[in-house]
Amino acid sequence: MTDTLYDRLGGADAIGAVVDEFYDRVVADEQVAHFFDDVDMQKQRTHQAQFISSVAGGPVEYTGGEMEAVHDGMGIDHDEFDAIATHLNDALLEFDVDDDDREAVLEAIESYREPIVVAAD
Repeated sequence: MTDTLYDRLGGADAIGAVVDEFYDRVVADEQVAHFFDDVDMQKQRTHQAQFISSVAGGPVEYTGGEMEAVHDGMGIDHDEFDAIATHLNDALLEFDVDDDDREAVLEAIESYREPIVVAAD
């Protein structure tokens, strides 16, 4: 039996720890921290853990809104998306997630770039 990415990441507790590390890095980064100024970060952390668990094949159904609608009006550009992805990568590295699994998480997140990033006019 093959473990899912969710299992290989360590399940809910491990994903929660990665998400906490991720957001600690994000809110310390002046480039992207402003996106979270008026956000309930405990709710955001819970929501993000649910999202990552879902895309990693865990027994969790993502119940958030559509990516485009949720991020509409935020003005996120490619550099900011890349900064966020780098923080996730660094958080995964902090918890010694192996390269293949780390890449799988990042590829899943990358697949949402188009609905999140505002097209340059």
